Amino acid sequence: MDKKVWFITGASRGLGRIWAEAALTRGDKVAATARKLEDVADLKERFGDLVLPMALDVTDAEQVRQVVQRAHAHFGKLDVVLNNAGYTLVGMVEEASEADVRALFDANYFGYLRVIQAALPLLRKQGSGHLLSVSSSLGIEARPLIGFYCSSKWAVEDSTKAWRKRSRTLGLR
Repeated sequence: MDKKVWFITGASRGLGRIWAEAALTRGDKVAATARKLEDVADLKERFGDLVLPMALDVTDAEQVRQVVQRAHAHFGKLDVVLNNAGYTLVGMVEEASEADVRALFDANYFGYLRVIQAALPLLRKQGSGHLLSVSSSLGIEARPLIGFYCSSKWAVEDSTKAWRKRSRTLGLR
């Protein structure tokens, strides 16, 4: 079985945590990121050198660039870049502040974009890699109380579709 090197955002809980643990259990290597280092530090205790736990706030463009480069340098490659970080904003259109909506898009959409932009030059240079983006069925169907979340996931959905068409010409998936 070919061992992979994963870079996972939002690995502290939920799907990101499940994917990180599954990859590590099968013997893959994982750069596991979360806003707080202590939220992924236990993975090092359980999986040793297979894991590189790192703090990452996807709303910080410079930190995203540095952390992606550090993971690549540490493991020598990245096979799978899994964009999973994000959160939900609950509120009707007339209730949510513009600042809250901007913060949601900064994490859910622009965070996704920052990770892709940081990883893409490295994947191109190595000539291989997978970019996976976590979205939601709510990126296709909107709901009133979480319409802004749905909108941010729609942006991820549509950008991913466009990226998928481009990736084929680069040898990436």
